Amino acid sequence: MTTDLSATLKWPNTKSTAVSLTFDVDAEAGYLGESPAYARRLTSLSEGRFGVVRGVPRILELLRRHRIPATFFVPGYTALQHPGLVELLLKDGHEIGHHGHMHLRSDKVSADAQAEEMQLGLDALQKVGAPKPVGYRSSSWELTPETFDMMLANGFAYDSSCMGDDRPYYEHWQGHSILELPVHWSLDDYPMFGWTIDNGGNFTHPRTLVDTWLAEYESARRDSRHTTFTMHPEVIGRGARFDQLERFVERLVADGDVWFARLDAVAERVAPQLRKEAA
Repeated sequence: MTTDLSATLKWPNTKSTAVSLTFDVDAEAGYLGESPAYARRLTSLSEGRFGVVRGVPRILELLRRHRIPATFFVPGYTALQHPGLVELLLKDGHEIGHHGHMHLRSDKVSADAQAEEMQLGLDALQKVGAPKPVGYRSSSWELTPETFDMMLANGFAYDSSCMGDDRPYYEHWQGHSILELPVHWSLDDYPMFGWTIDNGGNFTHPRTLVDTWLAEYESARRDSRHTTFTMHPEVIGRGARFDQLERFVERLVADGDVWFARLDAVAERVAPQLRKEAA
């Protein structure tokens, strides 16, 4: 259940819209969390590793060039498997969000396994020097009642897993609520380009990303709303696709009408406005 909040949110420096570029650095955890059998599948694991080795550097260079802060959701296993990754992201001023530990889908495991996944992720991020994350994104964007309760128990300020609105809103469950910075499959690179040998997928033309995302961006400008775009370094970091991400970002920068913000900055800004509207 969601609450319909009709307020027009206000952005810094009279910008008409806010955009958050977010990256789920699943790496090998994206495969191992699906099945331990992937531990023997070296080719699949190498594709996950590509996201850190090649995708992340390309992304960071683009963000530096345009001085854009972003949010990176890093599974605990990824943080431990790739020493220096989190440090590099923090050095560039990006937010580190919680994205589980082994990228387990919460709806496919027990409540105890969900609790372990949450805690292991927190412990791993702390071990590599990340501040305690204020934001959570569930693996594969699937929340359960247990996960919802765990988010609140661990003090997360916002979630970015649900799709009940295309504006920031409060997601409710059994009398409790959390600020939601919503996502959608159409604003995710994986449904366009993700493919595995087991399940197939899509090899959409790279220009589809720019066409789709610019249309959403123009709609957001008209509504003065915030939009979250979600990417995976092993997917968007491939050359031809990354060229289209560059085109998309350069268009938004050239318009000069966008507040580029980490999700934690958006949460800090919108929460008081939404609470005032709901009062």
